[in-house]
Amino acid sequence: MTNSLIVGYTYQDESRGYKGEFFPMVDILEDGATYTSFGFEPFTPNNELRYKTFQIQDNLQIFKGKHTITAGFSYENYQSENVFFPGSQSAYVYSSLEDFYKDANNFLANGNTVPSGVTQRRFQVRWNNIPGSEKPVQDLKVNYFGLYGQDEIQVRSNFKATVGLRIDVPFFGETALRNEDVEAMSFMNPAGETVKFRTDQLPEPNLLWSPRVGFNWDVFSDQKTQVRGGTGIFTGRPAYVWISNQVGNNGILTGFEQQDNTVTRPFNPNPDNYKPTEVSGEPASSYELALIETSFKFPQVWRSNIGIDQQLPAGIVATGEFIYSADVNGVAYYNANLPNPTGSFTGPDNRPRWVGSNSNRINSIVPNAVTLSNQAVGNSWVASISLEKPFSNGLYVKAAYSYGESKNTVDPGSIASGTWFGNAQQRDPNNPGVGFSANNLGHRVFGVVSYNKDFFKFGNTSFSLFWETRTMGNASYVAGGDLNGDGGTANDLIYIPANTGEMNFQEFTSSGKTFTIAEQVAAFEAYIQQDEYLSANRGKYAERGAVIMPMVSRADFTFAQQLFTNINNKKNTLEFRIDILNVGNLLNSDWGLGKTFNSTQLLVVPTTAQGGPSDASGAPQYRYRNLGAELVTETYRPTATVNDVWRMQFGLRYIFN
Repeated sequence: MTNSLIVGYTYQDESRGYKGEFFPMVDILEDGATYTSFGFEPFTPNNELRYKTFQIQDNLQIFKGKHTITAGFSYENYQSENVFFPGSQSAYVYSSLEDFYKDANNFLANGNTVPSGVTQRRFQVRWNNIPGSEKPVQDLKVNYFGLYGQDEIQVRSNFKATVGLRIDVPFFGETALRNEDVEAMSFMNPAGETVKFRTDQLPEPNLLWSPRVGFNWDVFSDQKTQVRGGTGIFTGRPAYVWISNQVGNNGILTGFEQQDNTVTRPFNPNPDNYKPTEVSGEPASSYELALIETSFKFPQVWRSNIGIDQQLPAGIVATGEFIYSADVNGVAYYNANLPNPTGSFTGPDNRPRWVGSNSNRINSIVPNAVTLSNQAVGNSWVASISLEKPFSNGLYVKAAYSYGESKNTVDPGSIASGTWFGNAQQRDPNNPGVGFSANNLGHRVFGVVSYNKDFFKFGNTSFSLFWETRTMGNASYVAGGDLNGDGGTANDLIYIPANTGEMNFQEFTSSGKTFTIAEQVAAFEAYIQQDEYLSANRGKYAERGAVIMPMVSRADFTFAQQLFTNINNKKNTLEFRIDILNVGNLLNSDWGLGKTFNSTQLLVVPTTAQGGPSDASGAPQYRYRNLGAELVTETYRPTATVNDVWRMQFGLRYIFN
């Protein structure tokens, strides 16, 4: 019997601030783009995080015949203070640089005393709503308990089985503030049902059960054919920032104002100009909510794997493995303040839409009420195979290939509203359906060659080359602008026209050039023809994350020389090392280069001033993406990052033995 006790304490202070200078908050302006955003950031930092954790883990192991029994518990006390204050500098969004210049110059000339006549696409400002406080601090306290047991059974001399169970449960402290006004409001869930919320109710202490079984089988009892596998439910470490979102966005701690297509908030460089001059600590005049269903459980997946290790002739070892995972408690988000759509487009792209003033919010003083919930529809899988051969003379060779896919309803980030608004969908943002995850693996091939030998009798010399070809990533084709009126400006997946007759463009002028409808139709048709994804999916809505990027090939080379010496009869080692990253680019400047999109927002939604997102018949209309005086006709262009060039690193280390 053995026992091990681990006790740990961690404290960390992270702060981030920006200098007090005028700069683009969100600069997505390409010629022909719809929006550009500008803002002014004060000297005080708008993001600070301090957290501390105290952890205890105790394991007890008992050996009894064929059984090795492990039991234990874990405990974590987590406390954090987070200050996340986006929009506190006032954010202004314009349809063009010309509109911004006109609005800003009007302030310089008249100080906002005379209207500029500029319609801003969006204005946002957030303020501290607690009187006497320096900043809005989000306090979070969590006690997280885990209890587990496992039995490793030597069933036969060549077969080992493992069965286990883990139970986790989090308890959240009562740190969220209560907004009684919210309790009187009605909201709606993705099923269309009316729901109510309390801002001070964090998730209940729901038990997380994680049973699992596994095995290892030496098929012929000669360690040449090993079959291994298992299945079970696994609980990931909780992302506490998902919970602190509600602590920070409840209408008491901060206020938040958002106005779209407004002339009432002309540009003013004073970041506090449109904030209340006094606050009382009562619910703000308007505010953003981040809510959590009380039944919410931390993410769990059901994961199964099967693997085979086979020793082949000549000492080659082959390995094949397949892993499949399915969400048990996956993460999902919906905007509980989004009502049913008020209409739909006509034509082949007949997606629902929200039309009319205040048609896209149930409660007018709440711009957003993004709610954290669970789903059980996401899944992922990966299959891999590898061959490796160690040689007696110090040479080692390995090659492997893998392919995997991952799908979910959303890729959760640290900000609730950003996660919901940034989630591309075809028709209903609160029921986005399953799409490819941003963590989709795709193809990966790699090879390793290394050689290690003591050439000079005073230390090992080693060379190694690592080569990899992999899928660079994936992306979505979305409309540039708010096509359906739900408030999101780049989350509407495009409809891919079956033919040029389904294209509905609007003539426009940009960079001093007028682009006719015929020119735009021809450019989009040419783009579709050369784009592998669009050409294969005509007459359909684009799928989230389904545009698989090209593969990139790169190689890294390493040389290391060791020098041995004895000090007090103990070996000490001095190692000199050279690493050449992307070494192929050193040999040929065209090797090791990646590619990126010219644009994933090919279809730009006209603003209201230019005719709105639909024509007279109710069909969606667009402007085709231009870059300067040219329309986009190709999917990719070469990337230009530090990863696209060769780099050399020198290292020196001393190893005490």
